[in-house]
Amino acid sequence: MANIASQKKRNARTLRERDENRRFTSAIKTYFRRLEAAVAQGDAEAADAEYKVLISKIDKAVQKGALHRNAGARKKSRAARIRASA
Repeated sequence: MANIASQKKRNARTLRERDENRRFTSAIKTYFRRLEAAVAQGDAEAADAEYKVLISKIDKAVQKGALHRNAGARKKSRAARIRASA
């Protein structure tokens, strides 16, 4: 454990940032599962709605720095392929 005050603050900040990043990535995984479920049920309208929300979540995560922009682009491409298979 750190003895230096600035390092204690940095550790606390790192934990807060990690939690925020985990919230973004967890939400993206959840919406991927929801999109895949909608496609599996053959519900094109629900799939389109889930796709729209998922793209928004990915863009927000990239904007906030929780995801690298190339990773965001890769996830958006994957989501588009899943939606197109509906």
